[in-house]
Amino acid sequence: MITLMNDLLTVSISTKGAELQSIKRTDEGLEYLWQGDPDFWGRKAPVLFPIVGRLKHDEYRYKGKTYALNQHGFARDSDFQVEEQTDTTVRLTTTSSLQTKEHYPFDFQLSLTYTLEKNTVNVSYFVKNTHESEVMYFSVGGHPGFNVPLTSDTTFEDYYITFLPRRPRRQIPLVGPYLDLESTTLAQTNTEIDLKRSLFDNDALIYETKGKNNFSINSEKTTHSVSIAFEGFPYTGIWSPPKKEAPFVCIEPWYGLADASEFTGELNDKLGIQKLEGAESFSANYTISLT
Repeated sequence: MITLMNDLLTVSISTKGAELQSIKRTDEGLEYLWQGDPDFWGRKAPVLFPIVGRLKHDEYRYKGKTYALNQHGFARDSDFQVEEQTDTTVRLTTTSSLQTKEHYPFDFQLSLTYTLEKNTVNVSYFVKNTHESEVMYFSVGGHPGFNVPLTSDTTFEDYYITFLPRRPRRQIPLVGPYLDLESTTLAQTNTEIDLKRSLFDNDALIYETKGKNNFSINSEKTTHSVSIAFEGFPYTGIWSPPKKEAPFVCIEPWYGLADASEFTGELNDKLGIQKLEGAESFSANYTISLT
């Protein structure tokens, strides 16, 4: 287990999946990150790569061959190596192998860098196509879960989501695990949305998020809050398990999406898929800020 610390935060990261394991206030030890419970959801903050969401029949086609790939890809279960570490930052890397090529036929490097700055955790992705000439297709994204309620004297329904900038955003609904593109609506994210269980009856709320965005979990009954700020991520999911009294909410910036219900299965035609030419690289980051 890797531990990073400054005057305000103490953060733990596992080398398995390069997954955040804990985000605490150093001064009072308050845990902000969901700690995992298989009765609701056993993970905490998995890294999504090389896909985001679920593929139809858990498979896709590329250059005439069919590949099986589970929801959100394999990075969340991969072993990462520590490339660099200080008291307040760590960089972890995994690369393609014979095993990954059974499910994903590309040569790649995936690195995660976590950096503490005051009350903020910066989460950075670096993806490189390590083949000199072949094109690579991929998606990448975050899935951090946060305790709601954050304090013992508040309830799930005491919290609300705030969206900045205050403007409507396109929302893509789900039918089961797949996108229902024909039913896309304009969501009123120009105001707060009160948290209630019924919000997640049809699974995640998925928004198009162009430009700079800041989504936060707040309550009038506590000063403690969580904010996720990002720029460039084209989609963001907000999720808590449907039909359960799960005490957490995930805010998930994505470069990718689940398959649409009518998708043909060709990887290069997949909505939201990213493309790298030979030897090209990609980088993105989001921040988690605590009060």
